Amino acid sequence: MVGRVRLRIVAALASLLVVLSPAGVARAADDPLLDQLTAIPGLTVVSQTQGTGYRFFVLTYRQPADHRHPKQGSYEQRLTLLHRSADSPVVLSTSGYGLAASPRPSQTEPTALLNANQVSVEHRFFTPSRPAPADWSDLNIWQEASDEHRIVTAFKTLYDTKWIQTGGSKGGMTSVYHRRFYPNDVDGVVAYVAPNDVINPADTAYDKFFDKVGTASCRTALDDVQAEALRRRDRLVPRLQADAAENGWTFARTIGTADRSFEMTVLDSVWAFWQYSSEADCATVPAAATATDDQLYDWIDAVAGWSFYTDQALEYYWPYYYQAASQLGWPSLRFEHLRGLRNYPGLYTANSSLPPELRRPHNPLPMIDVDLWVRTAAQRMLFIYGENDPWGAERFTPSRRDSALYVAPGANHGANIARLKPEDAAAATAMLRRWAGVPAAATTAQLSAPLPLDDMLPDRHRY
Repeated sequence: MVGRVRLRIVAALASLLVVLSPAGVARAADDPLLDQLTAIPGLTVVSQTQGTGYRFFVLTYRQPADHRHPKQGSYEQRLTLLHRSADSPVVLSTSGYGLAASPRPSQTEPTALLNANQVSVEHRFFTPSRPAPADWSDLNIWQEASDEHRIVTAFKTLYDTKWIQTGGSKGGMTSVYHRRFYPNDVDGVVAYVAPNDVINPADTAYDKFFDKVGTASCRTALDDVQAEALRRRDRLVPRLQADAAENGWTFARTIGTADRSFEMTVLDSVWAFWQYSSEADCATVPAAATATDDQLYDWIDAVAGWSFYTDQALEYYWPYYYQAASQLGWPSLRFEHLRGLRNYPGLYTANSSLPPELRRPHNPLPMIDVDLWVRTAAQRMLFIYGENDPWGAERFTPSRRDSALYVAPGANHGANIARLKPEDAAAATAMLRRWAGVPAAATTAQLSAPLPLDDMLPDRHRY
């Protein structure tokens, strides 16, 4: 009897120590951080994880669908919080795309270098962060910058410390746009491999890049594979159609047909090679003249992915292609070595990857404005590029206002501070830590907790 009474007392005490938050998340009764989060209007705690030296939250934040008319509809924007300390700096990570379906704790390179907290934001219109019904005219760089501005404003009630924004590729572009419209939100920006297509048709920089990247023999081998694949169209397209039938891929909603998808993938193969591979991988390029159909087809699949230009894969990227078509711009290449082999000369555009109702004319003014601002007025901006990354052919040019640009030798689209020359890495790290108020004497080993490193780049081969 005494034992049963003791068990009841223990159970009662346990029930007093754990309560349920308004978001339905179990927590200890004395949890100031969770109390602060749930007190932010519009913020919902979806889940939380306790790790060694950190806490990780999956959240949603109610945003206006149109910040110019905030009462005319809203949507729930997904974000995550990696919390280490209320006194640590905060890194705002903008992927430019969506978060993982089930986000897990990870850290960007600036977060690791600073031992910082991290707020990671899913870009508007990437599902599930999309208004319903969706007015796609609300998908532009100012609206997303305004999303981030509201998030920073809300979280500064928790973190009255230094803030650094970062992003890779389109996320790097997103971090620049936020800085352009709300220059006082953060104390510095680290933009990785961020393209800057100032004048959309003026894309000779890309052709010049492909004329000199790597070795002459590698460039020739890659060009020959593209040409040979197009010559064998009558044999390779049926293979793509068979793969599509087996995997449930379709083409009619976006790219149009299997033949158009085939041509787009072949055109993209050399770009994808340099974006994801290295000069050492030139040895894997098949010899076009002697390669079998299997070797050509399999190599292009490994590099560019036959599944990418399908309705199923492209739907995830509709928000990117919509922005590229309407504001950001896209790379246009001459493909002079493929004259007479292309069936669709106007295919290599952003609109080709969109359903007809989302195709838009291009407005050049936003990119011209951003480029001029970055060159002349922006402060505390650090740009990192890879020497062999085609997306870096058109780069941002930082101002002389406490800003810098560094290029990682031989690096591709995964370039980061760690891959810079040692003296450049030291200078970039010192600049970042100065902006964040972190002592220069601190080492990465002392600062960084053992969490996976997030390169902030989407996975082209996700389908």
